[in-house]
Amino acid sequence: MKINKITEQINSDTIKIDQNSVEDILFCINNEDQKVASAVKTSIPQISSFIELAIQKLKKSGRLIYIGSGTSGRLAVLDASECPPTFGVSKDLVLGIISGGDRALKESIEGAEDSSEESTIELKKIKLNKKDILLGISASGSTPYVLTALEYANSVGVKTGLLTCNNIQDLSYIDHLIEIIVGPEVLTGSTRLKAGTATKMVLNMITTTTMMKLNHTFGNIMIDLLPKNVKLVNRALNILKQQLSINKEDAQKLYQKSGEDLKISILMGKKEISYDEAKKRLLKHKGSLSKALNQNG
Repeated sequence: MKINKITEQINSDTIKIDQNSVEDILFCINNEDQKVASAVKTSIPQISSFIELAIQKLKKSGRLIYIGSGTSGRLAVLDASECPPTFGVSKDLVLGIISGGDRALKESIEGAEDSSEESTIELKKIKLNKKDILLGISASGSTPYVLTALEYANSVGVKTGLLTCNNIQDLSYIDHLIEIIVGPEVLTGSTRLKAGTATKMVLNMITTTTMMKLNHTFGNIMIDLLPKNVKLVNRALNILKQQLSINKEDAQKLYQKSGEDLKISILMGKKEISYDEAKKRLLKHKGSLSKALNQNG
């Protein structure tokens, strides 16, 4: 694979950055960071194309799987792990795989990224199949661990994507290429900086948009959040109060009556229907609260 390693180039604007004052260093880093959002914006058509396919796969019982090394892998695991509490989905719906395993989340095992076999072993462990979609994450676009995973996935009929911060060529086993060209890093080659920020932004976009289209939100409300602590229970009650214009006591009663299910609570309150009827409507509309509310009768 021919790669123009932009992430390894020297940033001419930061050559003597260490000689600056603390404040000037911060301004310099901030100036570089401001380039990230623009770079992501340029690649929205590529991101959108991948998300459209991810939505199709998840609607048909598939999984969204991320795989990466180092910073890329840590961000993959982070984004995947935040989906269950945010959207109320199974922990197996979005998976993050990092070279070196869980230990690599806390300490550097950078040599693991050079393995051309371990990623295939990990994908076989989770029984990767044609229903799934795999996104490789590699700032350089050349990580053996990631590329081998994509090649294996393609060989077994799995749709693939690659999120990178370099210009990539030779895409025979990559179906969707997402290039976020943020330019050379403040510290040469330190892709935990702009490349890492770009990766976090894109993964946020992928899972948030996908979950919206799978009916796990209502407008801009996290309607399927799991109320596992006091803060989240209070958030759920506040949503009920706002949606139904009721006081906290009535919201608590309705929330308990619904089995602590926000969608059912809102349906019961707005449509003045029973728990069973509310649940029936949600099933009919595949979890879409908006469509269930718009149903006549």
